[in-house]
Amino acid sequence: MNKLITDFLKEASDKGITDIKRDLPMSEYTTFKIGGNADLAVFPKSREELTDAVTVAKAIGLPVYLVGKGSNLLVSDEGFRGVIVFTGGLDKITLEGNCVYAEAGVNLTALSRSVAERGLSGHEFACGIPGTVGGAVYMNAGAYGSEMKNVTVSSDYWSSTLGFGTLSGDEQGFGYRESAYMKGDKIILGCKMMLWEGNPEEILATCRELLAKRREKQPLEYPSAGSSFKRYPGRFTGQMIEEAGLKGFSVGDAQVSTKHAGFIVNKGRATCREVIELVGIIKEKIFDKEGVKIECEIRYLSPLGEVTL
Repeated sequence: MNKLITDFLKEASDKGITDIKRDLPMSEYTTFKIGGNADLAVFPKSREELTDAVTVAKAIGLPVYLVGKGSNLLVSDEGFRGVIVFTGGLDKITLEGNCVYAEAGVNLTALSRSVAERGLSGHEFACGIPGTVGGAVYMNAGAYGSEMKNVTVSSDYWSSTLGFGTLSGDEQGFGYRESAYMKGDKIILGCKMMLWEGNPEEILATCRELLAKRREKQPLEYPSAGSSFKRYPGRFTGQMIEEAGLKGFSVGDAQVSTKHAGFIVNKGRATCREVIELVGIIKEKIFDKEGVKIECEIRYLSPLGEVTL
């Protein structure tokens, strides 16, 4: 592994990639505040640096994983034996009339505020979602009756096998917390959104209202990875968990929130192992009581790559 790391550092440097860190503590780069060290982390400033970093890692044989703000991510206590590529440096926003283009690393809340100030409506639902545009497109993020599907016209990608490309309309495969990007090796670089004109003061007021609702209903005072489970058809999963008597249930410092049972929170020193154990208990209890299988929404990064919880 040491030779692979040395080879990556040399080849990345040859391509002009300079912002690279070794042994990066992932607990400091995820909203869950959990996880061991990643062997390498790259912070590209452009699409070219991002694609070069991924190309070099794959050519050498190092596992690669892309991260935006780490807001829906649980990292193994043992860390990640490969290269984490952070997309935050891809943060440009371009506006032309009602059309907005945002790169993958753009902060969702910042984007909502930016377009609202310009009198563009349609993106208020994302205000307060602690993620990036890339992650939002990847999982068709949504809240308060809307989702990325409703505003995203097209999205650009790069693939190590296909090169640069664009998916438009239905090609993006948007569904409930899913998109075409969940299959294959396409990396989202940015997306084009079509919004509509409105009153800036009214749009900003809606943003403030939605933010207030989040603070009131969600356990934002503790580290978490957001909503822990997908909605079960016709049911609120948080309500099912509460009715199963699990609200406030803990495994170590990993706890089902006492404020909203749909969230697992880190009460202080929760480990990845504790979260995984708690997820298993919740799924088992719900199946025993309701006879249904609920799906975990948290993305789990093991030392060798992503694994479904």
